[in-house]
Amino acid sequence: MSLIDNRKAYFDYEVLETLEAGIELLGIEVKSIKKKQGKLLGAYILIKNGEALLCKSFIPPYQENNTAATYDPERNRKLLLSKKEIKYLSEVDKKLTIVPISMYSKGTKIKVEIAIVRGKKKYDKRQSIQKRETDRDIRRTLKNS
Repeated sequence: MSLIDNRKAYFDYEVLETLEAGIELLGIEVKSIKKKQGKLLGAYILIKNGEALLCKSFIPPYQENNTAATYDPERNRKLLLSKKEIKYLSEVDKKLTIVPISMYSKGTKIKVEIAIVRGKKKYDKRQSIQKRETDRDIRRTLKNS
């Protein structure tokens, strides 16, 4: 079950491959994510100095009044991947992007599903909208009959 989704990712990008990664979080962030607070919209993965970082994700504190003044909800968070996976991601073609798709719990851990994606063109997005509308019309006619 997904706690936080990046719904716009499937509309804006063509997903080529997905991976699962752990994430390094503070306690207040874990509680906030389990309450389904936070946003992955506009977030991306950056490979820097042999580490994978989740950038531009917004995770608010669990209780604002009990949070340190220095807490930054948009800070870069380290992803927990093997060296082999980090090397593979660093060798991804420069025309491709790595984005988070969702955050979910697996046992007691919080995991991030990341994807290697290619940006869609405007006509591809129009096709996605048209397909969604035809599927909706088909479901309506089946439901009414």
